This record gives sequence, C-alpha cells and structure tokens, in this order.
Amino acid sequence: MRFAPFTHLDISILDELRPPDWTDIKVPFQFYLSSHFCFPIKLTNEDKIIGVGCTIVHDDVAWLGHIIVHPEFRNQGHGTSITKHLIKIAEGHKTSTIFLIATDMGAPVYSKLGFETEIEYLFYKEVLLNENFVRSKNVIPFQEKYFDQLYQLDKKLSSENRLSHLMEHCSSGILYLENDRVLGFYLPNFGEGIILAEHQSAGIELLKLHLSNNDKIVFPIDNISALQFMKQNSLEPFRKAKRMRLGAKRDWNPSTIYNRIGGNLG
Repeated sequence: MRFAPFTHLDISILDELRPPDWTDIKVPFQFYLSSHFCFPIKLTNEDKIIGVGCTIVHDDVAWLGHIIVHPEFRNQGHGTSITKHLIKIAEGHKTSTIFLIATDMGAPVYSKLGFETEIEYLFYKEVLLNENFVRSKNVIPFQEKYFDQLYQLDKKLSSENRLSHLMEHCSSGILYLENDRVLGFYLPNFGEGIILAEHQSAGIELLKLHLSNNDKIVFPIDNISALQFMKQNSLEPFRKAKRMRLGAKRDWNPSTIYNRIGGNLG
C-alpha cells in the first residue's frame, strides 16, 4: 500500500469509487487538481486505486473531503489510513483546525481519530414551495463594488479565508442589500449554492430565490429561521450529517448558513 498524489490520469476510476447516493465526484476532483490550495491523494495497492481523499487548505483552516474507499476494500481500515494521511497534509500547512462532514458510516472512524461533532446538518430534497416566489427589491445581481463587503461578511461568519473561492464565483452571485450594506449573499455556482446571511430577512429571501430553481437544500440545525421556514412549508429533512472538528475551535456562526457549499467545504 502506498500514497501518491491524485492526477488527471486517475479521473476515470472515480465512477467505480462513487457511493450510489452521491453526485458525480469527477467535477470536484477536477477542481482539486486545478487549485493550488487543494491536495488530492490516492491510496494504491499494486497500481490499483483502492481509495481517495483531499485536503483543502484555507490559511490556518483545512477541510477533508471525498474520503472514499473502493467497495472491494471497505471495512479493512483504509478509510482511517486515508484520513490520517490527509491530516498530516493539513498539519504540514500549519493549520490549527481541521473540519469535515461525516456520514453515519464515517463518523465513528473520525471520532476515533479525535474529531468532535460540532453540529448536525439537515438535508432536504424534492422541495416545492407552496407560494409564488416574488423577488425582493433588496435582492440584486452582484456588483464589483460590493466585493470587499461580501468577502468581509464571509470571513466574519465562516471564520475562514475563502478569498480564492469567492473571487472565482462572485460574478454570478446575488446580494441582499439594505442601505447599501451587504447583509447576505448567494453564489449559485459555488458548490451546491452557498447562502450566507447575518440577517434572517436576507437569508430567507435568498433561500426562496435558490428554491425557485432548485429542489435541494442543506443547512445546520442551529439555523432556526431556515428550519421554521421549511416547517411552515410542511417540509421535513430526509437525513442528517455531522460537521466534525479536529483542533482549535473557530468562531463561526452556523445560524447564518442557509445553504451549505458541499460535503467537502461545509
């Protein structure tokens, strides 16, 4: 068994690895390969790829994503080995906190490695709103002059420096403004369509906008306003997942996340 960097030549194997209830994982791995702050790896046995994973570094914060073991090699400790290797990569970049989103299958593995559960995420699908959506006048397409406000809001609420992601996806973004101040934003092309808002009115309006074109939503259970909105529309989550942490606590605010980025970035 040995670890090596994941390369473009390995993309074709991902269909064999992908769990049946996951979306296409080739897209995120292509992103990993093109980004200087992502470190995708593979675990091989006699040139056969038996598992993959990635460490994503945001300054002093790291995320572990797409830790997957080939079906033929599961329940043999390979998931633990991959996770340990990804942790070493994060530590090599002087990160003080490591996050991941854990399925029920993966959570016990990560707990044994010292990860603590911080919060649960709620998953909704096949969402249909019961009301006709009317776009708020406070909701506008992204304008470059508001980028610094968007960046500072994201940094404040997430406690991470996600500048590279924001610069890549902000041009197609949507802002919620009051008195020329950005209270929330929606980046439909960033992962699953991140919605971050420090005010409930901004979050709900951007959530409605997302659901006018999408039928899936994922947010932390601590976001009471989003939870109430879903209940008002007679919607219940179909599953949960754990956000887990290794290392120093971060001052992030789960109640401001109205839709997550994805399983690899929270």
